[in-house]
Amino acid sequence: MEIPNETLEEIIEGKTKVLVPKKSITDKVPPKEPAFFNPKARVSRDYSIIAYNSFLKKFPGPKIFLEGLSGVGVRGLRVANELQVDKVIINDLNPTALKLAEYSAQLNNLKNIEYSELEVCRFFSRYSKKDERGSIIDIDPFGSPSQFFDCGIRATMHGGILSTTATDLQVLNGLYQNACKRKYGGIPIRVEYGNEMAIRLILGCLRMVAGRLGVEIVPLFAESNMHYYRTYVRVLIRQDQKENIGYILHCKNCSHRKISLEQNNECELCKSKLSVGGPLWIDKIFNKEFVENMILEIPELSVDKVCEKTLQKCLKESEMPGIYFTLDEIASKMKSSPPKLEDAIKNLQNNGYLASPTSFCPTGFRTNANINEIIEVFSGQPVNPKQT
Repeated sequence: MEIPNETLEEIIEGKTKVLVPKKSITDKVPPKEPAFFNPKARVSRDYSIIAYNSFLKKFPGPKIFLEGLSGVGVRGLRVANELQVDKVIINDLNPTALKLAEYSAQLNNLKNIEYSELEVCRFFSRYSKKDERGSIIDIDPFGSPSQFFDCGIRATMHGGILSTTATDLQVLNGLYQNACKRKYGGIPIRVEYGNEMAIRLILGCLRMVAGRLGVEIVPLFAESNMHYYRTYVRVLIRQDQKENIGYILHCKNCSHRKISLEQNNECELCKSKLSVGGPLWIDKIFNKEFVENMILEIPELSVDKVCEKTLQKCLKESEMPGIYFTLDEIASKMKSSPPKLEDAIKNLQNNGYLASPTSFCPTGFRTNANINEIIEVFSGQPVNPKQT
């Protein structure tokens, strides 16, 4: 097939041919017209392919992928072409984007893909009845995804995956607290680990919407990038009885941080007044078994090498306590240069503490040691070993 227009270009992402606007590749900021495509989100789509492949391999029900905001359809096209699915339905309000997706589907000889031109919640409402829901629901908007949580959950079948992207980072990272409270039901604190707090706010909002609908969510995997946060949760059509909504308590004086079911105003280490973030998700962000299965799927997929390195970190931190510390903030408190991450983690472990790297920050680490204990370990002072 010939490319129908000189403003378009055929590229290959993963194992899939895709027709995209040339300006999406040449311009610093990809234009929304004639259709949106972000080449920098390739790695994010790679993670989606790994996660969805891992899920589909073990899912016994119908394998139906519903994408609410597809743009030129790259993610949906890759799912249809690279994974074993029964049906892919991609939706976008831009008819040009859908035409490009249709053209790309022909390039790959895909027969298992359908197209829809509806507002997102109208689209998902079409698939919200029993036996008509999707096993994978994908929502990738500009800005906040929270307005689509209700219809997205309703369109996800029992045991299926709901994956959402958030790009309103300034709101989630504490620059506009009132906007965050309106959109996500919680307030962030401006801290070094702001991306983890943001992801916990997103999951907390999802949990509260799910609870209202009598549904449980189980986080499987989360991804933090400079430009977006992306979460993957399993949806179970049953009431969630767990206590998984609470707060992050942070002391701006001594940098102690703690996850708690209840709010508290006084730091247990230095007695200063605490900053309170939340309500938000306080349970695990990564499912160890799911991440293990993701890593096993990588060899048969065409994805970036960085994916496996990051997933190995996710695996190590999947059983670790929140919230992470950074080497720079510890070094700043000690007024010294930061140690190497590997050395810092080994040092904590040798002193009887749990410790691991985190996928959320190149210089971040998780540990059950508090800030004072970390400083004691790093400074070489004697520490009473913890029972691990």
